[in-house]
Amino acid sequence: MSHVLAAVAWPYANGPRHIGHVSGFGVPADVFSRYMRMAGHDVLMVSGTDEHGTPIQVQADKEGVTPRELADRYNRVIVQDLHGLGLSYDLFTRTTTGNHYAVVQELFEGLYRNGYIVPKTTMGAISPSTGRTLPDRYIEGTCPICGYDSARGDQCDNCGNQLDPDQLINPRSKINGETPRFVETEHFFLDLPAFAQALGKWLAGREGWRPNVLRFSRNLLDDLQPRAITRDLEWGVPIPIEGWRERPDKRIYVWFDAVIGYLSASIEWARRSGDPEAWRRWWSAGAEGSEARGYYFMGKDNIVFHSVIWPALLLGYDGEGDRGGEPGQLGLLNLPTEVVSSEFLTMEGRKFSSSRQVVIYVRDFLERYDADALRYFIAVAGPESQDTDFTWAEFLRRNNDELVAGWGNLVNRSVSMAAKNFGAVPPVGAAGLTVEDDALLAVARGGFPAVGDLIARHRQKQAIGEAMRVVAEANKYLSEQAPWKLKEDRERMGTVLHVALQVVKDANTLLTPFLPHSAQKVHELLGGTGVHAPMPRIVEVEDLDTDGSYPILTGDYAQGTRWESVPLVPGTPLAPPKPVFRKLEPSIVDEELARLGG
Repeated sequence: MSHVLAAVAWPYANGPRHIGHVSGFGVPADVFSRYMRMAGHDVLMVSGTDEHGTPIQVQADKEGVTPRELADRYNRVIVQDLHGLGLSYDLFTRTTTGNHYAVVQELFEGLYRNGYIVPKTTMGAISPSTGRTLPDRYIEGTCPICGYDSARGDQCDNCGNQLDPDQLINPRSKINGETPRFVETEHFFLDLPAFAQALGKWLAGREGWRPNVLRFSRNLLDDLQPRAITRDLEWGVPIPIEGWRERPDKRIYVWFDAVIGYLSASIEWARRSGDPEAWRRWWSAGAEGSEARGYYFMGKDNIVFHSVIWPALLLGYDGEGDRGGEPGQLGLLNLPTEVVSSEFLTMEGRKFSSSRQVVIYVRDFLERYDADALRYFIAVAGPESQDTDFTWAEFLRRNNDELVAGWGNLVNRSVSMAAKNFGAVPPVGAAGLTVEDDALLAVARGGFPAVGDLIARHRQKQAIGEAMRVVAEANKYLSEQAPWKLKEDRERMGTVLHVALQVVKDANTLLTPFLPHSAQKVHELLGGTGVHAPMPRIVEVEDLDTDGSYPILTGDYAQGTRWESVPLVPGTPLAPPKPVFRKLEPSIVDEELARLGG
């Protein structure tokens, strides 16, 4: 058994999340975590809402509320959405907790003591109309390196190089289009070049990563620049340095505090578990930590923060950059095992855009369709290794032709024939199993190592393809054996239906990480009792260190089924089944396109 950390990208709390967001981080991380638990590993799946930075301040001003009020509102919306999708977080928290502030400040101080955080006078971008600092990501212009005309103030998405806003040609504010004013300001910088050697050595030892992620990450090492980690801002984590701590106009930059959330959420989970040191099993190098593995899930626009900046912070805190140093009070911390980045999901050929109504929010989707229908689409057609387009026509086809007519049909006809003719799971007849029976059962058993290995290696599209191949073989078997024609040979009919039901049970286990809601239903249709696919729950908690309460996602996931074939028990009562999946009307395509403005 290994300790497996599933570190899931933090959704930003300036609005509800759309299905493009959850396709990149939420659903893939949950599929992986559910499988790893079923396979016997000790999983810790953590994340929360990312709530600091200028974008929150800008949105709050627009809505006439305080940043905290805005974050409180969207934190609840996002928690409910992720709960609706069945994402099995051990802890989904937020970055405005006293615990998070303390952990962020501890890492800041550790890096500062080791010499990796240095003060520097720089040029900061100011909005002429408001006098506020403009965050790097809210400034666009032409890249001075490759000429791309929509480069951001922190990075060019075309050539991948890090930038400072004052380097952009013809910079403009994304908020209102005005030209920023650049003024001198003092800030703390992370000395990224001091980690080039250590990062290069670490990346050279990475195996099994998606090639595009590894290639992109290694290329970034060629031109590392010191990076600002504080901002002229009122909303964020205070800077824990004498002379700065009480300043109301300086805060830690949101990109620095957000990545530390993986660690702070783990520590908060441990504190709430009753064993405050339990987080070390996933984070601390040493006897127990040596078997710990950490997998980070995000969209491709977040790679640099997880494959370069976060490892640099950990290396610096551990004292393993060019300047050396000593670990802080949290001890030596493990670096990521793998950065699992997905590409982008587009919608009807266009980028998701809330302002242009090219979007469907998770909660709107779940009001009209089943969570597993979306989870299935993301698994079979999501942006795992290349950009993918979500279309309503393709969603309809996948739901009706594959989920309903494939898997749902197999479940329905197997259970209904057995319930009608036997009222229970029939036994294998005295004549035993035929070659065809054994062949199908072997296909189902073979699915466990095949599908499991693919999920463990983050090849979820192939994995669900293998699981659905078992379903297809079972449907073919039923059609060829035609048990409905065997009324004169009840013993053989019983054997065929026993085999079919056993494969339904096995296929249901193989599909459980992908389709947990329907997996529980199928488990019960087969006469099963108890929890098959554990679900998260929303719990209102008090902040551990300051005033206030907030909702978290958590759950007890130890009771679910295991990743193995479990023999059916003949005589288990069966009732006539209800359909597991809903067939959708073709009219939904036009209806949804109309909501998108055509």
